[in-house]
Amino acid sequence: MKKILIIEDNLEVRENLAEILMLSNYEAIEAENGKVGIKQALTHRPDLILCDVMMPELDGFGVLKILNKNPTLMHIPFMFLTAKAEKSDFRKGMGLGADDYITKPFDDVELLEAIEMRLNKSAKLKAIENTDQGLRQFFDEAKGAEQFNKLSENREARRFRKKDFIYDYNQYPKWLYFVVSGQIKCYQTNELGKELITHVYGPGDFFGFLPLLTESKYDDSTMALEESIVRMIPPDDFKSLLFNNRDMAAKFIKMLAHHADHSEKQLIDLAYSSVRRKVAKALLTLNSKSNGEPFKIMREDLAGLAGTAKETTIRTISDFKSEGIINTDGGKIKILDVISLEAMPQ
Repeated sequence: MKKILIIEDNLEVRENLAEILMLSNYEAIEAENGKVGIKQALTHRPDLILCDVMMPELDGFGVLKILNKNPTLMHIPFMFLTAKAEKSDFRKGMGLGADDYITKPFDDVELLEAIEMRLNKSAKLKAIENTDQGLRQFFDEAKGAEQFNKLSENREARRFRKKDFIYDYNQYPKWLYFVVSGQIKCYQTNELGKELITHVYGPGDFFGFLPLLTESKYDDSTMALEESIVRMIPPDDFKSLLFNNRDMAAKFIKMLAHHADHSEKQLIDLAYSSVRRKVAKALLTLNSKSNGEPFKIMREDLAGLAGTAKETTIRTISDFKSEGIINTDGGKIKILDVISLEAMPQ
């Protein structure tokens, strides 16, 4: 049963919406203001959010801004529900990444149809993130629409061995990349040859999209951390979807926001965090990419991701093992205590 969060300060409207949704076989979660709505979203992870605009405590625009900063909530379909219908409100809401805008009073059938459409589109976009088959299915379905009937058929998958380059610094971009399996590191190297890993991409991740948007050369390099399969998407396919499909555009805008937020937090950690916290953050990143399964990474790569010296990283890993936070076996690292890593002091 799909869960829908209703954030609405008017009790009568909120209860009416909840009743309509429950009769339509949805689970309705209620919140009387924006602050409570954020807490409910974190607790229940709804499949869609209906949110009023004008509310005390925290308005709908504030709710959406906060959700967009949380990687676990930013992809939830978000629909504004308001009595205001001025064009400025539409522009502001859509500019923040809202998926739809329903004005009150609303027609029950119209509302349910809009919800069903957003849930269906969300399922397709999740398929892109999670599976290679879903990616190909989305492109094939998109081509069935008139605006996509000229998209290129050339979408090949390539296998990269460990330490193979995917692209190198100062090259012009030729593809948008999608990780089918394995792990890819994105890194920069200074004039002394010291490497800093800025991102690690795993199954379901897109990468290499920024230079396609800015039409510039790569300012970093990417290499396979292990044997990997990467699907190569022609730039014209990517741009056609991005510029002609609002849902795809919203997805990539959120991806860019998450990308920028990650980079900013990484810079702060590199500048101010302790060595233990830097290594802990690197381990948590790799753990998330491996879905909690044991992962294997060369110690120099782990040091590059943490922004520390290799010797320091090795000592810290040894300390974490003796403290029971991690376990190592045959070169693989298994996280035993995620909470301790997350709570590692600055």
